[in-house]
Amino acid sequence: MKSPQEQKDIRDLSLEELRAELERMGERPFRASQIFDWLYKKRAAKFEDFTSLSKDLREKLASRFRIGALELADKRESSDGTTKFLFRLRDGEHIETVLIAARKRLTVCLSTQVGCKFACAFCASGLHGFKRNLAPSEITGQVLYLQHSLGLEPTNFVFMGMGEPLDNWANVEKALRIMNAPEGLGIAARRLTVSTAGFVDSFKRLAALDLQVNLSLSLHAVTDRLRDRLMPINRRFPLEEVVRAAEEYVHSGGRMITLEYIVIRGLNDSLDDADGLAAIARRLRAKVNLIAYSPVEGREFETPTEADVARFKRWLEERKVNTILRLSKGSDIAAACGQLAGRFKE
Repeated sequence: MKSPQEQKDIRDLSLEELRAELERMGERPFRASQIFDWLYKKRAAKFEDFTSLSKDLREKLASRFRIGALELADKRESSDGTTKFLFRLRDGEHIETVLIAARKRLTVCLSTQVGCKFACAFCASGLHGFKRNLAPSEITGQVLYLQHSLGLEPTNFVFMGMGEPLDNWANVEKALRIMNAPEGLGIAARRLTVSTAGFVDSFKRLAALDLQVNLSLSLHAVTDRLRDRLMPINRRFPLEEVVRAAEEYVHSGGRMITLEYIVIRGLNDSLDDADGLAAIARRLRAKVNLIAYSPVEGREFETPTEADVARFKRWLEERKVNTILRLSKGSDIAAACGQLAGRFKE
């Protein structure tokens, strides 16, 4: 029997991997669907509870695997109804997950890495460096905690928390498949959105996923000069390369792209910026989500007024761009876009 330190979390396995593992164990592969049912539908926390399986198989599973769970370290609630969760991971690292209520929607903002490699200038996630990728079980574990421990049923799931999802593609892909699989969490692909700062290397992998998940591209600047300053990833993947890769993604049959654009007062909110953003949006046949910059400690950018954002939105609409103003919820608990850092301050 493997020690707890050596045991792999069974929720790190896709359905196909679990079938293959069962075959190696001398078991029938169809048992994988039953195990998934216990893990994701019945949400059992111990193998001994898998009563539709033989005692022998339950003991085999318990000797090889563990069933992990995220530990809640802290929880904060905003005056606008947003809730932020701080989870402690098995190795002592921390991540944050945000639950956003808006009308009939209950959206979960999921983290995919501890920290972030790319250190966008307006974002807190990279302030303390990059620690590691999240495993599939740690990604889906955020959803399972809300569903199982709190009894909630979120309607939408966005990979927009800490980290760059496409930089952790192998684990994000597995999490997406588990979340979408009827035997798993059974979440419709159209309710899943993957965000990227422009990690071009994984665009084709996302298109090849053959799941109609949504893609959100964090743009935030329409020139290489400004994007280099705001988003260091632009030095690796310049703006035109990112837009061209997004264009290929759309033409390959991917769903419509959304452009995320954080409006920073006096920096990227001019008429020229609106012209450039509109040109990219029309080229990609994309809609634009405008988000007012939320303050991050140690950053000296200025939050725009409501009038600033309204003016910028009007300019885009005059240029025939479908534009949505996304409210920055949870800023009073540092849960708004760009404010997640993986630690709570007193």
